[in-house]
Amino acid sequence: MKTLRLPIALQQAVMRSLREKLAQANLTLGRDYPEPRLVYQQRGTSAGTAWLDAYEIRLNPVLLMENPQAFIDEVVPHELAHLLVWKTFGRVAPHGKEWKWMMESVLGVPAHRTHSFALESVRRNTFPYRCQCQQHQLTIRRHNRVVRGEASYRCVKCGEPLVAE
Repeated sequence: MKTLRLPIALQQAVMRSLREKLAQANLTLGRDYPEPRLVYQQRGTSAGTAWLDAYEIRLNPVLLMENPQAFIDEVVPHELAHLLVWKTFGRVAPHGKEWKWMMESVLGVPAHRTHSFALESVRRNTFPYRCQCQQHQLTIRRHNRVVRGEASYRCVKCGEPLVAE
């Protein structure tokens, strides 16, 4: 797999965002939480993930390059909020009331659970499935689980089972 070289200025902007939001949280919460490790290894369609036990934020370098300001303004605080919630409250629902409070009241960022980035550049093989209201694209992993009879999926909008086209 080819490694994507991120411009130093972009890495610095991401780190600056992380440090500013962490300082804001530490001040608001009266804490001194350490700076998490930043890793640019997230793959697939996820913009980022927070690894709680490793106290690490993994960012998708391809989506970062394509959406730099949104990462700085939204994705970095989103993942930082997961780590801060874990440090403050322990294990709770990933996007529950504690996370929403951390995002909005502490970090001052709207609490959006998912991103709306274009995914053509990071989407691998997908398979078309359909429900009553729309078409879905399942990853090869989910498609194979359906084929093997290990899983079935439902539409989050209409609740109907997804059927291969």
